[in-house]
Amino acid sequence: MKFSVSVIIPAYNVERFIEKAIKSALLQAEVNEILVLDDGSTDKTLQLIENLQNKNSKIKIYHHNNKANKGRSASRNLGIKHAKENYVAFLDADDFYLENRFTNDKLVFEKDLTTDGVYNAVGFHFYREATVLEKEKLRINTLSKKIEPEALFDAVISSKYGDLHLNGITVKKAVFNSTGIFNESLMVAEDSDIIIKMALKCQLEPGIINKPLALRGIHETNIFTREDLYKKYRLKLYESVISWCFKNQIPLKNTDVVLNYLWVIRFREKYSLLANILYWKSLLLNNPKLIFSYLSVKYFPIIRLRQMLFPFLYR
Repeated sequence: MKFSVSVIIPAYNVERFIEKAIKSALLQAEVNEILVLDDGSTDKTLQLIENLQNKNSKIKIYHHNNKANKGRSASRNLGIKHAKENYVAFLDADDFYLENRFTNDKLVFEKDLTTDGVYNAVGFHFYREATVLEKEKLRINTLSKKIEPEALFDAVISSKYGDLHLNGITVKKAVFNSTGIFNESLMVAEDSDIIIKMALKCQLEPGIINKPLALRGIHETNIFTREDLYKKYRLKLYESVISWCFKNQIPLKNTDVVLNYLWVIRFREKYSLLANILYWKSLLLNNPKLIFSYLSVKYFPIIRLRQMLFPFLYR
Protein backbone atom coordinates (compact mmCIF):
# COMPACT_ATOMS: atom_id res chain seq x y z
CA MET A 1 0.00 0.00 0.00
CA LYS A 2 1.52 3.30 -1.09
CA PHE A 3 2.04 5.71 1.79
CA SER A 4 0.04 8.78 0.78
CA VAL A 5 -1.76 10.94 3.32
CA SER A 6 -5.02 12.89 3.40
CA VAL A 7 -4.81 15.69 5.99
CA ILE A 8 -8.15 16.74 7.48
CA ILE A 9 -8.48 20.28 8.86
CA PRO A 10 -11.77 21.44 10.43
CA ALA A 11 -11.96 25.23 10.26
CA TYR A 12 -14.28 27.69 11.98
CA ASN A 13 -13.45 31.42 12.19
CA VAL A 14 -9.70 30.86 12.16
CA GLU A 15 -8.57 33.60 9.77
CA ARG A 16 -5.62 34.30 12.04
CA PHE A 17 -4.22 30.77 11.84
CA ILE A 18 -5.56 28.81 8.86
CA GLU A 19 -2.92 29.82 6.32
CA LYS A 20 -0.08 28.65 8.55
CA ALA A 21 -1.83 25.33 9.17
CA ILE A 22 -2.45 24.61 5.49
CA LYS A 23 1.03 25.64 4.39
CA SER A 24 2.59 23.40 7.04
CA ALA A 25 0.69 20.45 5.54
CA LEU A 26 1.68 21.40 2.00
CA LEU A 27 5.35 21.20 3.01
CA GLN A 28 5.03 17.47 3.74
CA ALA A 29 6.05 15.36 0.73
CA GLU A 30 3.79 12.48 1.82
CA VAL A 31 0.62 14.60 1.81
CA ASN A 32 -1.37 14.23 -1.40
CA GLU A 33 -4.50 16.12 -0.40
CA ILE A 34 -5.57 18.60 2.26
CA LEU A 35 -9.26 18.57 3.05
CA VAL A 36 -10.34 21.80 4.72
CA LEU A 37 -13.83 21.57 6.20
CA ASP A 38 -15.18 25.09 6.53
CA ASP A 39 -17.63 24.82 9.41
CA GLY A 40 -19.81 27.81 8.61
CA SER A 41 -17.14 30.47 9.18
CA THR A 42 -18.33 34.08 9.30
CA ASP A 43 -14.92 35.77 9.12
CA LYS A 44 -12.36 35.65 6.27
CA THR A 45 -11.45 31.99 6.79
CA LEU A 46 -13.14 30.73 3.62
CA GLN A 47 -11.68 33.53 1.50
CA LEU A 48 -8.17 32.68 2.70
CA ILE A 49 -8.68 28.97 2.00
CA GLU A 50 -9.98 29.69 -1.50
CA ASN A 51 -6.99 31.93 -2.24
CA LEU A 52 -4.64 29.11 -1.25
CA GLN A 53 -6.67 26.58 -3.23
CA ASN A 54 -6.26 28.68 -6.38
CA LYS A 55 -2.51 28.20 -6.02
CA ASN A 56 -2.44 24.51 -5.12
CA SER A 57 -4.77 21.75 -6.30
CA LYS A 58 -3.99 19.57 -3.28
CA ILE A 59 -6.30 21.80 -1.24
CA LYS A 60 -9.94 20.73 -1.28
CA ILE A 61 -12.75 22.61 0.44
CA TYR A 62 -15.94 21.06 1.79
CA HIS A 63 -18.97 22.41 3.63
CA HIS A 64 -21.87 20.97 5.57
CA ASN A 65 -25.31 21.27 4.00
CA ASN A 66 -26.36 24.93 3.78
CA LYS A 67 -22.87 25.83 5.05
CA ALA A 68 -24.04 25.09 8.58
CA ASN A 69 -21.85 25.14 11.68
CA LYS A 70 -21.84 21.56 13.05
CA GLY A 71 -18.69 21.35 15.16
CA ARG A 72 -15.29 19.70 14.95
CA SER A 73 -16.47 16.08 15.06
CA ALA A 74 -18.97 16.48 12.22
CA SER A 75 -16.36 18.36 10.20
CA ARG A 76 -13.71 15.67 10.70
CA ASN A 77 -16.28 13.02 9.78
CA LEU A 78 -17.03 14.89 6.57
CA GLY A 79 -13.31 14.88 5.85
CA ILE A 80 -13.04 11.14 6.46
CA LYS A 81 -15.95 10.60 4.06
CA HIS A 82 -14.22 12.51 1.27
CA ALA A 83 -10.61 11.41 1.92
CA LYS A 84 -9.16 9.63 -1.09
CA GLU A 85 -5.82 8.43 0.28
CA ASN A 86 -5.19 5.24 2.25
CA TYR A 87 -3.76 7.12 5.25
CA VAL A 88 -5.39 9.90 7.25
CA ALA A 89 -4.00 12.52 9.60
CA PHE A 90 -5.67 15.41 11.38
CA LEU A 91 -4.63 18.98 12.06
CA ASP A 92 -6.52 21.58 14.03
CA ALA A 93 -6.77 24.87 12.16
CA ASP A 94 -4.90 26.84 14.83
CA ASP A 95 -2.03 24.33 14.92
CA PHE A 96 0.68 23.39 12.44
CA TYR A 97 3.01 20.57 11.43
CA LEU A 98 6.77 20.74 11.72
CA GLU A 99 9.28 19.60 9.12
CA ASN A 100 9.27 15.87 8.28
CA ARG A 101 5.98 15.25 10.09
CA PHE A 102 5.36 11.97 8.22
CA THR A 103 8.86 10.77 7.31
CA ASN A 104 9.18 8.33 10.20
CA ASP A 105 5.51 7.31 10.05
CA LYS A 106 6.12 5.98 6.56
CA LEU A 107 9.01 3.84 7.82
CA VAL A 108 6.93 2.43 10.68
CA PHE A 109 4.07 1.46 8.36
CA GLU A 110 6.46 -0.11 5.85
CA LYS A 111 8.28 -2.08 8.54
CA ASP A 112 5.12 -3.85 9.72
CA LEU A 113 2.18 -4.08 7.35
CA THR A 114 -0.17 -4.98 10.22
CA THR A 115 0.33 -1.56 11.80
CA ASP A 116 -2.92 0.44 11.86
CA GLY A 117 -1.55 3.72 13.13
CA VAL A 118 1.43 5.63 14.48
CA TYR A 119 1.47 8.16 17.33
CA ASN A 120 4.00 10.95 17.81
CA ALA A 121 4.79 13.81 20.17
CA VAL A 122 3.06 17.19 19.81
CA GLY A 123 4.34 20.43 21.34
CA PHE A 124 3.00 23.92 21.96
CA HIS A 125 3.41 27.31 20.29
CA PHE A 126 2.32 30.45 22.15
CA TYR A 127 0.64 33.21 20.16
CA ARG A 128 0.27 35.18 23.38
CA GLU A 129 2.30 35.70 26.54
CA ALA A 130 2.53 32.47 28.52
CA THR A 131 2.05 32.34 32.27
CA VAL A 132 4.66 30.72 34.51
CA LEU A 133 2.31 27.77 35.08
CA GLU A 134 1.71 27.36 31.34
CA LYS A 135 5.42 27.36 30.61
CA GLU A 136 5.82 24.58 33.13
CA LYS A 137 2.73 22.54 32.18
CA LEU A 138 2.36 23.06 28.43
CA ARG A 139 5.54 21.58 27.05
CA ILE A 140 4.71 18.42 25.14
CA ASN A 141 1.84 15.98 24.52
CA THR A 142 3.50 12.57 24.40
CA LEU A 143 4.06 9.31 26.23
CA SER A 144 7.18 9.12 28.37
CA LYS A 145 8.03 5.68 26.98
CA LYS A 146 7.13 3.48 24.04
CA ILE A 147 4.08 1.36 24.78
CA GLU A 148 3.30 -1.92 23.09
CA PRO A 149 -0.04 -1.85 21.22
CA GLU A 150 -1.71 -4.33 23.58
CA ALA A 151 -0.90 -2.10 26.58
CA LEU A 152 -1.78 1.22 24.96
CA PHE A 153 -5.42 1.32 26.12
CA ASP A 154 -4.40 1.23 29.78
CA ALA A 155 -1.73 3.88 29.17
CA VAL A 156 -4.08 6.19 27.29
CA ILE A 157 -7.08 6.02 29.63
CA SER A 158 -4.95 6.38 32.77
CA SER A 159 -2.58 9.06 31.40
CA LYS A 160 0.08 7.57 33.67
CA TYR A 161 2.75 7.96 30.99
CA GLY A 162 1.39 11.20 29.51
CA ASP A 163 -1.15 11.99 26.81
CA LEU A 164 -1.53 11.73 23.04
CA HIS A 165 -2.84 14.44 20.75
CA LEU A 166 -4.68 13.94 17.48
CA ASN A 167 -2.19 16.12 15.55
CA GLY A 168 0.48 13.48 16.17
CA ILE A 169 -1.50 10.44 15.01
CA THR A 170 -1.53 8.94 11.51
CA VAL A 171 -3.84 6.01 10.75
CA LYS A 172 -4.95 3.88 7.86
CA LYS A 173 -8.30 5.14 6.64
CA ALA A 174 -9.65 1.60 7.14
CA VAL A 175 -9.26 2.11 10.90
CA PHE A 176 -12.59 3.94 10.97
CA ASN A 177 -14.33 0.79 9.77
CA SER A 178 -13.35 -0.68 13.16
CA THR A 179 -13.63 2.30 15.49
CA GLY A 180 -16.46 4.16 13.84
CA ILE A 181 -16.16 7.88 13.21
CA PHE A 182 -16.04 10.79 15.66
CA ASN A 183 -18.87 11.07 18.18
CA GLU A 184 -20.72 14.21 17.07
CA SER A 185 -22.56 14.53 20.39
CA LEU A 186 -19.29 15.38 22.16
CA MET A 187 -18.51 19.09 21.98
CA VAL A 188 -15.12 18.43 23.59
CA ALA A 189 -13.16 15.25 24.42
CA GLU A 190 -14.16 13.80 21.04
CA ASP A 191 -10.46 13.32 20.29
CA SER A 192 -9.93 11.38 23.53
CA ASP A 193 -12.96 9.28 22.64
CA ILE A 194 -11.60 8.21 19.25
CA ILE A 195 -8.05 7.68 20.57
CA ILE A 196 -9.32 5.35 23.32
CA LYS A 197 -11.31 3.41 20.72
CA MET A 198 -8.26 3.18 18.46
CA ALA A 199 -6.16 1.90 21.37
CA LEU A 200 -8.76 -0.80 22.07
CA LYS A 201 -9.37 -1.93 18.51
CA CYS A 202 -6.22 -1.20 16.51
CA GLN A 203 -2.49 -1.77 16.43
CA LEU A 204 -1.01 1.63 17.17
CA GLU A 205 2.77 1.83 17.19
CA PRO A 206 5.00 4.53 18.68
CA GLY A 207 6.71 6.90 16.28
CA ILE A 208 8.83 9.81 17.46
CA ILE A 209 7.82 10.52 21.05
CA ASN A 210 10.81 12.47 22.35
CA LYS A 211 10.39 15.59 20.22
CA PRO A 212 7.35 17.30 18.66
CA LEU A 213 6.35 16.75 15.04
CA ALA A 214 3.50 19.29 15.32
CA LEU A 215 2.70 22.28 17.49
CA ARG A 216 -0.57 23.29 19.14
CA GLY A 217 -1.36 26.99 18.95
CA ILE A 218 -2.02 28.60 22.32
CA HIS A 219 -4.08 31.78 22.13
CA GLU A 220 -6.90 33.68 23.80
CA THR A 221 -9.77 31.53 22.51
CA ASN A 222 -8.52 27.94 23.01
CA ILE A 223 -11.39 25.65 23.88
CA PHE A 224 -9.23 23.24 25.90
CA THR A 225 -9.01 25.86 28.65
CA ARG A 226 -12.81 25.67 29.12
CA GLU A 227 -12.89 23.54 32.25
CA ASP A 228 -16.65 24.04 32.49
CA LEU A 229 -17.12 22.28 29.15
CA TYR A 230 -14.74 19.45 29.99
CA LYS A 231 -16.43 18.91 33.33
CA LYS A 232 -19.77 18.59 31.55
CA TYR A 233 -18.52 16.23 28.83
CA ARG A 234 -16.10 14.09 30.83
CA LEU A 235 -18.88 11.74 31.92
CA LYS A 236 -20.30 11.74 28.40
CA LEU A 237 -16.90 10.65 27.10
CA TYR A 238 -16.89 7.53 29.28
CA GLU A 239 -20.56 6.85 28.53
CA SER A 240 -19.72 7.00 24.83
CA VAL A 241 -16.85 4.54 25.17
CA ILE A 242 -18.88 2.15 27.34
CA SER A 243 -21.73 1.99 24.81
CA TRP A 244 -19.22 1.51 22.01
CA CYS A 245 -17.50 -1.31 23.93
CA PHE A 246 -20.72 -3.29 24.23
CA LYS A 247 -21.54 -2.78 20.55
CA ASN A 248 -18.07 -3.89 19.45
CA GLN A 249 -17.51 -6.98 21.59
CA ILE A 250 -14.71 -5.40 23.59
CA PRO A 251 -13.59 -7.68 26.48
CA LEU A 252 -15.43 -6.97 29.73
CA LYS A 253 -12.13 -6.41 31.55
CA ASN A 254 -11.58 -3.31 29.41
CA THR A 255 -15.16 -2.10 29.81
CA ASP A 256 -14.64 -2.58 33.56
CA VAL A 257 -11.73 -0.12 33.43
CA VAL A 258 -13.85 2.53 31.69
CA LEU A 259 -16.70 2.05 34.16
CA ASN A 260 -14.28 2.50 37.04
CA TYR A 261 -13.15 5.89 35.73
CA LEU A 262 -16.78 6.93 35.20
CA TRP A 263 -17.66 5.96 38.76
CA VAL A 264 -14.64 7.79 40.23
CA ILE A 265 -15.78 10.99 38.53
CA ARG A 266 -19.28 10.68 39.95
CA PHE A 267 -17.89 9.90 43.38
CA ARG A 268 -15.74 13.04 43.31
CA GLU A 269 -18.74 15.13 42.28
CA LYS A 270 -20.50 13.91 45.44
CA TYR A 271 -23.82 13.00 43.88
CA SER A 272 -26.42 11.67 46.30
CA LEU A 273 -26.97 7.92 46.56
CA LEU A 274 -30.42 8.28 44.98
CA ALA A 275 -28.99 10.32 42.09
CA ASN A 276 -26.35 7.64 41.50
CA ILE A 277 -28.93 4.85 41.56
CA LEU A 278 -31.12 6.67 39.04
CA TYR A 279 -28.08 7.36 36.88
CA TRP A 280 -27.05 3.69 37.01
CA LYS A 281 -30.56 2.63 36.02
CA SER A 282 -30.41 4.96 33.02
CA LEU A 283 -26.97 3.60 32.02
CA LEU A 284 -28.27 0.03 32.23
CA LEU A 285 -31.30 0.84 30.10
CA ASN A 286 -29.06 2.44 27.46
CA ASN A 287 -26.73 -0.58 27.49
CA PRO A 288 -28.86 -3.73 27.84
CA LYS A 289 -25.81 -6.02 27.59
CA LEU A 290 -24.49 -4.42 30.76
CA ILE A 291 -27.50 -5.73 32.68
CA PHE A 292 -26.49 -9.35 32.03
CA SER A 293 -22.84 -8.95 33.03
CA TYR A 294 -21.15 -9.07 36.43
CA LEU A 295 -20.47 -5.35 36.01
CA SER A 296 -24.13 -4.53 36.67
CA VAL A 297 -23.66 -5.78 40.25
CA LYS A 298 -20.08 -4.60 40.73
CA TYR A 299 -20.97 -1.02 39.89
CA PHE A 300 -24.39 -0.85 41.52
CA PRO A 301 -24.07 2.39 43.53
CA ILE A 302 -24.62 0.92 47.00
CA ILE A 303 -22.05 -1.82 46.45
CA ARG A 304 -19.60 0.49 44.70
CA LEU A 305 -19.86 3.11 47.43
CA ARG A 306 -19.05 0.50 50.07
CA GLN A 307 -16.08 -0.71 48.03
CA MET A 308 -14.68 2.81 47.77
CA LEU A 309 -15.30 3.77 51.39
CA PHE A 310 -14.29 0.42 52.91
CA PRO A 311 -11.84 -1.19 50.46
CA PHE A 312 -10.36 -3.43 53.19
CA LEU A 313 -13.64 -5.38 53.30
CA TYR A 314 -13.21 -6.44 49.66
CA ARG A 315 -9.59 -7.59 49.70
